[in-house]
Amino acid sequence: MAMVKMSPDVFSCSDDKGNLEIQINLPGVKKENIELKMVEEGFFIRAKREETGVEYAGTYAFCCGVVPQKAVARYCDGKLFVIVPYRETSETVNVEIQ
Repeated sequence: MAMVKMSPDVFSCSDDKGNLEIQINLPGVKKENIELKMVEEGFFIRAKREETGVEYAGTYAFCCGVVPQKAVARYCDGKLFVIVPYRETSETVNVEIQ
């Protein structure tokens, strides 16, 4: 059976505690077939649904840096939920526009 590659559906938003919440839809995938790698600027996901020959894969960038070492992920009913705190930001400076 030939492998079909697809990008998973990904939804992300900020919560009110300074975290980025990510939901990745991976229908029919077993937890042990998911690979998630994260850096401060984004993440990579690969998941295989062996019985149908579907492989979900994608690389995604964040708008703001995160702390990947503090990421927490759980998988439930075909959805991977990831919560990761944003990296502390530097002080902002108002720039005068002339």
